[in-house]
Amino acid sequence: MAASVIIWEAANLFAGDDSPTNSKHLTLQNIQLWQPKEKTQEHHPGGAIGAITIGGLGFEPPEVTFKLVGADAQTKALFGLGANGVRPYTIYGALRDKNGGRLIERKVVVFGRLVEVGESEFKRGELIEQDHRIAEITHYELWENKAEVYYYDWFGSVWRVNGMNQLAEINAMLRIV
Repeated sequence: MAASVIIWEAANLFAGDDSPTNSKHLTLQNIQLWQPKEKTQEHHPGGAIGAITIGGLGFEPPEVTFKLVGADAQTKALFGLGANGVRPYTIYGALRDKNGGRLIERKVVVFGRLVEVGESEFKRGELIEQDHRIAEITHYELWENKAEVYYYDWFGSVWRVNGMNQLAEINAMLRIV
């Protein structure tokens, strides 16, 4: 296969997934998907020449952020304590393979809590922006070209990469099904 560059051309977000009217395709400014990061700890033993960073300690807490232009009452209503718990968010993207022009569908499914909503200051003649942060993510899926790239399920202790369960052996030993 020849080398290529794949770029993300367009995106849409459905916040809450309750209705097709929750589409943010006209107001979405940017979105930052979860960047999987291992939890690590530095260890410098008393008799060692230096320190080492030890990984494999699980994941740092997943987060997704996005910014909308204008004031958005629907996403503001997703924020709150108590009844406003974990909700679904679905992100669709159009990726382009620059070697041939093929379009690739990206789909991301997130179950998490909207823990932060911030509106920028008003300045006459400028658009306001509304920042959002989704945390307490219990489920995350990343699909490209209808193929699973990442699958994370906190409750089931499942972590799959390209369809392969990275924790199958450990979960079997712990009798997690």
